[in-house]
Amino acid sequence: MFSLSKKRWQWVAMLLLAFIWGCSFILMKKGLVAFTHVQVAAIRIFFSFLVLFPFAIKSFKKLTKQNAIFLAICGLIGNLIPAFLFTFAQTNISSSLAGILNSLSPFFTLIVGVLIFKNRPGFLQYLGIFMGLIGAVMLVSNGNLSSFSGINIYALLIVLATFLYGMNSNIIKFKLVGLSGVEITSLAFMFIGPFAGIILFSTNLGASYYSPHFLSSLFAILALAIFGSVLSLFVYNTLIHHTTAIFATSVTYIIPVFALMWGILDGESLNFLQVISMLVILTGVYLVNTKLGKVKIIKE
Repeated sequence: MFSLSKKRWQWVAMLLLAFIWGCSFILMKKGLVAFTHVQVAAIRIFFSFLVLFPFAIKSFKKLTKQNAIFLAICGLIGNLIPAFLFTFAQTNISSSLAGILNSLSPFFTLIVGVLIFKNRPGFLQYLGIFMGLIGAVMLVSNGNLSSFSGINIYALLIVLATFLYGMNSNIIKFKLVGLSGVEITSLAFMFIGPFAGIILFSTNLGASYYSPHFLSSLFAILALAIFGSVLSLFVYNTLIHHTTAIFATSVTYIIPVFALMWGILDGESLNFLQVISMLVILTGVYLVNTKLGKVKIIKE
């Protein structure tokens, strides 16, 4: 029976998330053909809000004065702001650079956890995080680190987004205990959905409507919302409570692997370095969730 309390299903969930989010860059790129970066992000959040609204109504009884502020913060820093940062950044930087920068999420999760939530990872977790980052760098750069020279302000926007993801993961882990993944996701979007709608309908949608790529771009964004936001966040927010925030965010290390697989299906070749890189990534993620690497919480 499917249960994220069991380790094998935790790994299945991580691979599923990596597969879904590995497609996100492609879907955002397709959406940007007919829509502006603001519209792509706003449609993604607003449509997700509409899909999640029935779940939010059902979960409304779980909303309290204590968790409302943290749910609103999670909606803001874990979904709304990053959605706009990523689409804006992808208008000016390559998908490969976006992928490697996205892999910084576990670093910020660890740093925020240590500095704010007094989370103390074990040695193997530290080792796993650094192995994952090294593997991601090898995979995306193909061993040529010079390809990362000249990082511009748009790349820094993704770095900011990963920092926000790190904050969000720790808040879910330590401040929203007792809420399910469905409850966290639906209630968080209840706070941000209306704002996304206001932003969306204040833009010039007419120009996008008359684009010959309107339907294909719209379907790409809707798929991004349903799979990349709604379904994936259900799983992700549940996974955080059953593992560690660092293990859950380590999915960002596997995303480039699935992006590479999409490339192979499109006719690209797989070289030896890429195989080694993927093995390094998977080893790093494994170390993050080993028993010896479990986190310790320092109590005052």
